[in-house]
Amino acid sequence: MSFRENVAVALQSIGGNRLRTALTALIIAIGIMALVGILTAVEGIKQWTSDAFSSMGANSFTIRNRGSGIKFGGGRRRTYQSIKYEEADHFKKTFKVPALISVNTNASNGATAKFNDQKTNPNITVLGADENYLQTGGYKLAAGRNFSESELEHGANVVIIGDEIKTKLFKNQNPIDQILTIGANKFRIIGLTATKGASAGLGGDKVCIIPVFKAKQINTSSSPSYTISVMVSQASALDETSGEATALFRNIRRLPIGREDNFEITRSDSVQQQLSTQMSMMTAAGMLIGFITLLGASIGLMNIMLVSVTERTREIGIRKAIGATPGVIRKQFLIESIVICLIGGVVGIVLGMLIGNIIALQGNGAFVIPWTWITLAVVVCTVIGLGSGFYPANKASKLDPVEALRYE
Repeated sequence: MSFRENVAVALQSIGGNRLRTALTALIIAIGIMALVGILTAVEGIKQWTSDAFSSMGANSFTIRNRGSGIKFGGGRRRTYQSIKYEEADHFKKTFKVPALISVNTNASNGATAKFNDQKTNPNITVLGADENYLQTGGYKLAAGRNFSESELEHGANVVIIGDEIKTKLFKNQNPIDQILTIGANKFRIIGLTATKGASAGLGGDKVCIIPVFKAKQINTSSSPSYTISVMVSQASALDETSGEATALFRNIRRLPIGREDNFEITRSDSVQQQLSTQMSMMTAAGMLIGFITLLGASIGLMNIMLVSVTERTREIGIRKAIGATPGVIRKQFLIESIVICLIGGVVGIVLGMLIGNIIALQGNGAFVIPWTWITLAVVVCTVIGLGSGFYPANKASKLDPVEALRYE
């Protein structure tokens, strides 16, 4: 009997036992769905975070009064005294190491932007920033211009808006030089950022960037804190530059020798490494969950194949009586087991990709097709089919044809 005939016989047997086949394939599908779903979600989030941090620049670090907005592990994040505008401005003017320095502050996370009778949801991030923030924050101008020296110095009512605000309020209009109302203040739009997407701890496309001195004037917080972003041209200079920055800022805050820093320096590459570690742990957890589910599925498949051998004992006897060899019988049952696994595997892969990408997109992740995990899932299904089907197939191949024909 050829391989094609063996497959045809296996499919015929599967078609004759649809309920049993469906239940077995469903068990396999659940295991593969858990494996592919979790790993797809992790892959989508990992790709998004990689893009987000690369846009920030891997050769950068920030000085702030607390750690980054991304939280790893348990415990409470320590918060130090606020960094004053004067301290941040003094650092920018006196730091002598070659680097691009930006001073910025978060003026609001829940502002509403309004143009004529159109307005946004109250989820607009208003950032006060200087002329270097677009570069250190990973933004690019799609239209208009950056802040001028005079606008920064006097805190002019000008604003650079994100792409989502332009889409929401201006549709097909050109937003440049239009008057935008943010809260109780009116600003003239001088620039539009290119679409960026939501990013960790940043405003993404729902952002209004105003001069940092203007943000200082309108900020209602009793003790606003400013962030200093430093970007160097080469990764090799990052350690030295961050060391110099630490020393200078300690002097600015007049910290005596021996006292610990009352500020935090967060390097973008270290945050990315921590996040990669968390993603690796999630990947391992996903693989463990999938492995446990598939182990149970393989045991169930083996039991069902043993039942199938018992139910088809007379059929096996007839096949042997007309010339089928033990090898042909073994191959038939192995192919049947593998086909059932692959049916479940295909269903599980489709569902896993769908669920995984929904989870990733809900978390602002990217849509991905995890070819590596899809290939792994197909290989796993084949291995499970071989492993679970071998003992029943071997048992069927060793049946005595005479005894098999007598079986009721």
